[in-house]
Amino acid sequence: MTHSENFVAADLGASSGRLMVGQWNGRTFSLDELHRFPNGGIRVAGSLYWDVLRIWSEIQTGLTKYRTRFEKVPAAIGVDAWGVDFALLDQRGRLLSNPYHYRDSRTDSIPEHVFERIDKRELFTATGVQTMQINTLFQLSSMVRSADPQLYLAETLLMIPDLFHYFLCGARTVEHSEATTTQMYASSCGWARTFLDAVEIPVSILPEVIFPGTQLGPIRPEVLRDTGLSGAFPVVAVASHDTASAVAAIPNMDESSAFISSGTWSLMGVERREPVTSDQAFALNFTNEGGADGSILLLKNITGLWILQECQRHWSSAGHSHSWSDITEMAAAAPAFQCIVDVEANDLHMSENMPSAIAAYCRRTLQPEPQTIGAIARCCFESLSLRYRSVLDSLEVLTGRRLETIRVVGGGCLNTLLCQMTADACNRVVVSGPAEASAFGNVMLQAIATGHLPSVRAGRAAIAESIQCKSYYPQRTDAWDEAYARMEQMQACA
Repeated sequence: MTHSENFVAADLGASSGRLMVGQWNGRTFSLDELHRFPNGGIRVAGSLYWDVLRIWSEIQTGLTKYRTRFEKVPAAIGVDAWGVDFALLDQRGRLLSNPYHYRDSRTDSIPEHVFERIDKRELFTATGVQTMQINTLFQLSSMVRSADPQLYLAETLLMIPDLFHYFLCGARTVEHSEATTTQMYASSCGWARTFLDAVEIPVSILPEVIFPGTQLGPIRPEVLRDTGLSGAFPVVAVASHDTASAVAAIPNMDESSAFISSGTWSLMGVERREPVTSDQAFALNFTNEGGADGSILLLKNITGLWILQECQRHWSSAGHSHSWSDITEMAAAAPAFQCIVDVEANDLHMSENMPSAIAAYCRRTLQPEPQTIGAIARCCFESLSLRYRSVLDSLEVLTGRRLETIRVVGGGCLNTLLCQMTADACNRVVVSGPAEASAFGNVMLQAIATGHLPSVRAGRAAIAESIQCKSYYPQRTDAWDEAYARMEQMQACA
């Protein structure tokens, strides 16, 4: 192939979104940013929502920018986004309301009520998904419990990326990797109807589940008109959960590699052909999610850079704005291992003032309170690295193999301090890149769907030729082992 093709990726994260154009020349990909915009929850009358119509407006802005920069019509477009959240459409296909944000408090105590009706262990055997109160199952159960009228007016449930596919082309389907985040889907038999009936969730609103690489249909004529694009092109269901797209883009993934998709959340795991639903996996609260090519991602959801992002937000609101590079430099200069926190601690997830919450955690656990921005940031980086070590240990137990390399992708792979700390804490080689892994995976899967690439394996090889990764080698000290022992003791006493 001698000519190039352009693929448009709408890559939506919990804190920002972007439209990227991936150019394929027959051998390698290049990524160019068309449009980037902030994203986040909108609080109204005590509830937290996503403003999906504003996000849709931003997607249209990105497509308009494409038209001003490129004469060639895109070969395809696909959307990837976060998991668990959803929108409801009525019988005429109209959006019933803005979707709730997964951090909304409506799911507080809901898992306990659900497990009064269904067996938690049996649900894990069926779905392979860890219990988190943000999961779609508990969001819908909260609507059942409150007799929310929207649930009974709804005809169709669409996950967030599927909603934007619907806006683009009219398809009402749920892509497989997104379906597996709901805790309501069993890969062997589809939607877990027996469990859903037991908690009175209407199965009738759940649409057909389709697999990555499915062409959903041509883009709507009105979208072409509103954005000024001159010709039709297909909408492709990529691996629509951003983690699945990101893992699809990791070069040299093999049986001795673990991955970390690092951003607001960190998702750490391995790629397998079959789910792991053993008693150990259940006790360790691991999850099995759909991958890009029929694979299963055995992984752990970890609170990632969100804690430090919340600190940055608080400092900015107090008039002390610092860039990520400034914060990282201050962390590098701060003394090591003055204090560590459990990044999964509930009191860190419920606070509006994260620096104060970290200080209170340290008081409660009889540690020195961090006094400076650098000390707080270093505490966050070291604590997250130690959490990675804990998850790595569990992955090796569950898989029965030593994992030699940790492959870090996403925005967090650009943080050289965190990458080196991860190598040191885990005593493993860390390979970082690509930073825009979910966008790379998105456009690569579009290329497969349109016949420009034969497989994910070939796509990974092409991405490996397209980017430059960086390796970090462990520089071991006893201090990391001592800090890890302290963290384990704190978790045991929690």
